[in-house]
Amino acid sequence: MTAFDWQRMLMDNFSVLFLGEVALRALFAFVVVFLFLKVSGRRGIRQLSLFELVMILTLGSAAGDVSFYEDVPLLPVAVVFATLLLLYRTTVLLMSHSTRLSNWLEGKPVTIIKDGLYELSSLDRLNISSDEFFMELRQQSVDHLGQVRLGILETDGDISLYFYAAEETRPGLSVLPPEHRAVYERVPASDLYACIRCGNTQLVEGQQHTLCVRCDHSSWSPALRHSRLR
Repeated sequence: MTAFDWQRMLMDNFSVLFLGEVALRALFAFVVVFLFLKVSGRRGIRQLSLFELVMILTLGSAAGDVSFYEDVPLLPVAVVFATLLLLYRTTVLLMSHSTRLSNWLEGKPVTIIKDGLYELSSLDRLNISSDEFFMELRQQSVDHLGQVRLGILETDGDISLYFYAAEETRPGLSVLPPEHRAVYERVPASDLYACIRCGNTQLVEGQQHTLCVRCDHSSWSPALRHSRLR
């Protein structure tokens, strides 16, 4: 084999006409995946649960193969589509009659913020850090956790937020990136600070090594107090 053989790299032994067949196969694969989403009643990927995402990836694998492999016929892919659709409909029917099966396949909503604090048991169980939610919170005009009464991680990966009224806003942990919020092991002056691990706020004495009474963490950021701007 010759390195950098452009004929082999670009077309190998296929004729130029095969490119037209590839275009037709790609169109077929696109239509199959699109129809699956339409028939399943979903408007977009953001609405897909874990179970539905697995279905789409399985279908996408078959559709990808038929797009450019000349020895993969089209009809079996149509059978794959029909089988997955039947499996999807049957599973949805079973889940409607079994809460246990539904929770196992799609999961349950998880509370990750409550009363302006991170639910540490939820974060530990999901094996994720609080930092992973900061971008989502900022995109919903959240400046600090004290503005959030309740935050729920939905089964499709979205976060539903319920806010305190302006007059009920609590001091809370800033959700800004690390370069835009100060973090101290020993705070420079006595004030109200927020634990960067759990969001708990407490008075910390200046130049003292203080542990969070809620999670025993020792890193602090100045607590923010302002209400949320709508």
